[in-house]
Amino acid sequence: MPEHPNLTSAQAAEETHRALAMRQTFARAVTRRLRVPLADQRAYGQRLQAALDEKNLGALAGEFVVLVDRAATVQALFIYFRAMPDEPWQMIGASPVATGRPGEFDHFLTPLGVFEHTPSNMDFRAEGTMNENGIRGYGARDMRIYDFGWVDGERGWGKGGRSPMRFQMHATDPARLEPLLGIRHSKGCVRIPASLNAFIDHYGIIDAEYQALVDSGKSLWVLHSNREVTPWAGRFIVVIDSERKTRPAWAPAPGSKARAKVPKGGDTAD
Repeated sequence: MPEHPNLTSAQAAEETHRALAMRQTFARAVTRRLRVPLADQRAYGQRLQAALDEKNLGALAGEFVVLVDRAATVQALFIYFRAMPDEPWQMIGASPVATGRPGEFDHFLTPLGVFEHTPSNMDFRAEGTMNENGIRGYGARDMRIYDFGWVDGERGWGKGGRSPMRFQMHATDPARLEPLLGIRHSKGCVRIPASLNAFIDHYGIIDAEYQALVDSGKSLWVLHSNREVTPWAGRFIVVIDSERKTRPAWAPAPGSKARAKVPKGGDTAD
């Protein structure tokens, strides 16, 4: 389990102040953002803690963590931080996403749990090429695909059951599919806005283990040379399902104009 910093209360307060300055960076860099009320920010922080507790990671602190709510009525990603294990998690920012949509062949429900972002499942970058439906499934060229390896996924077709799926987080077609973020629409991966993808990439939000390799002298082609890695780089994405029955006002569903832009077969991209 990652060790948390052994800080005095004054040092923890300073770390928190510096880390939470990333809120302003997020607001400037990420164009698709959700304005989550403080009560919900706190509630999701508690859900994050419960998920970490289940995996014996309850003392995790001093690094950013990505949280995803796959509930059909929410479809949102949150970035959280706390300096010390006894402090509440505080939200940096939130954006709409698209997770696995059951009902068609080869479509999985996005897996629940805590997933470590590690170079043992090396990330790669989008080529920006279009499929037969005119869709760039991984988004524009050079968008980073965050790879969490093979995981046990719940099939969303046929008789259900479970089988291996490749779990990734990535951008999506900027013109046709990014406007659809906010509803279940993927084959099991977590689709995120391009600006959020670039933010996580540039600041190394979940790159702790990648940066450790760089610090040891390794050169990784997938990492840009101009990146500005945060001192609080983390390594985990946590997926939960809040099972909210109604859609909160802060997580609106895409409108009919966005849905109308999807060509036939276009919603079957990764």
